[in-house]
Amino acid sequence: MAWEIVVGIETHTQLLTRSKMFSGAPNAFGAEPNTQASAVDIALPGVLPVLNAKAVELAVRFGISVGANINRRSIFARKNYFYPDLPKGYQISQYEIPVVQGGSLTIVLPHGVKTIRITRAHLEEDAGKSIHGGYGEGGSGVGPFGGHSIPRESSGIDLNRAGTPLLEIVTEPDLRGAKEAVAYARALHALVRWIGICDGNMQEGSFRCDANVSVRRIGDDKLGTRCEIKNLNSFRFMEQAIEFEARRQIEILEDGGKILQETRLYDSDKDETRSMRSKEDAQDYRYFPDPDLLPLVIADSEIERIRQSITETPESKRIRYTRQFGDQGLTAYDATVLTSSKELSEYFDQVVASSEASPKLCANWIINEIGAELNRLNIEISKFYISPGQMARLIKRISDGTVNAKTARESVYKTLLEKQEMLAVSWGPDSNWGADEVDRLIEQQGLKQLSDSGAIEKIVDEVLTANVKQVEDYRAGKEKAFNSLVGQVMKRSQGKANPAQVNDILRRKLQRS
Repeated sequence: MAWEIVVGIETHTQLLTRSKMFSGAPNAFGAEPNTQASAVDIALPGVLPVLNAKAVELAVRFGISVGANINRRSIFARKNYFYPDLPKGYQISQYEIPVVQGGSLTIVLPHGVKTIRITRAHLEEDAGKSIHGGYGEGGSGVGPFGGHSIPRESSGIDLNRAGTPLLEIVTEPDLRGAKEAVAYARALHALVRWIGICDGNMQEGSFRCDANVSVRRIGDDKLGTRCEIKNLNSFRFMEQAIEFEARRQIEILEDGGKILQETRLYDSDKDETRSMRSKEDAQDYRYFPDPDLLPLVIADSEIERIRQSITETPESKRIRYTRQFGDQGLTAYDATVLTSSKELSEYFDQVVASSEASPKLCANWIINEIGAELNRLNIEISKFYISPGQMARLIKRISDGTVNAKTARESVYKTLLEKQEMLAVSWGPDSNWGADEVDRLIEQQGLKQLSDSGAIEKIVDEVLTANVKQVEDYRAGKEKAFNSLVGQVMKRSQGKANPAQVNDILRRKLQRS
């Protein structure tokens, strides 16, 4: 009998506040170690935490966006455990009553859409960071602590991250397999960036996922024993880690063994998970209400104010795209890609509005041509060299027949890329920047499409006279011969003939003769 992979995701989302969760220390990445840790963060005696109101607002913003219940009264608790980078010996978190409860997120899969239930989203502070030795040879060279490296056998503690505000978002075990888990993580990543609560920088640790993985026989209602894979900082590693862990568990069970509940780490170099520690349960942390913090009470008027500030979410915009442009060829897949970031959807909106062309044609260019370039350069659309205005003008010239798609791609688009990359200037806030450059290039390079039916008819006649054998093959039912004749016409016209007119004239003449 086959196995089913069951996954639940816990995501630590670093909130975009200027200061930390319970202190006034700066909340910024990249400072020298231990320069952004206040007396509260390092737990000096006598200090008291003060809750960051902005963090609460961002948590509520998320809750509203996923249709969750916002608890008007929630409490903070102490989660007790010992670790070197946790100066207090406990983490301030929420346990029994979180600020956000319930909600859901819809993901798009190859076979349709699926709704993933969200259990809760609670506010908490981050711990510091342990930095282990191995910088330089034999303890020499530049390292992370004041320009000095750490000997290989030693570790250092950087408390800059201690107290950073987090929103931990926990799902129900609704995901089936690695691909669904990645689809959810991508959708959540897009959402938190879209609504402005997190920058989503996975390399800097702003968006960190833990995957709870278990397996069970298909048809079995009982969940298997889960293992938690910690700190997956890329979508690719998440997929690989879940797939490896599922295979590991299946092999153990098929050999008659038992799965131990534990926390595991993923080694991307070896493509394997390895045991870190036995998995703690809630009672191991000895949660109790933090006596230094009053219950968090949120007024209905404040929730309504935040609700009014939210316009479209990625999901609502995806649905709008499919309803508005679906009958014009835009697919659910297209809409999902276009709403993968707020900036990309805005780029698409501007191109559609300015080009007056088919939304499907605009989507194809953005997803395929621009998407490939973004991947090559490893940049976001906001850093792309070609402005929405330039892209819209190019697509408009394809749509109105000034140039054909092949010429647009291989000549105009390619030239724009080369020129703009040389300038290294992104389009920035001026979405119409450089639009006239498209027309100038078409004119300068003599790329205007030949749409004169008389001129095209003359070229067709020449091709038919010179290719008698292919004409006979077409009349004998060989469709490939027609494509060859089209190619000959396009070659004689130096690629400028309107392909649609070429097809129409050629078929008409072949049928008549």
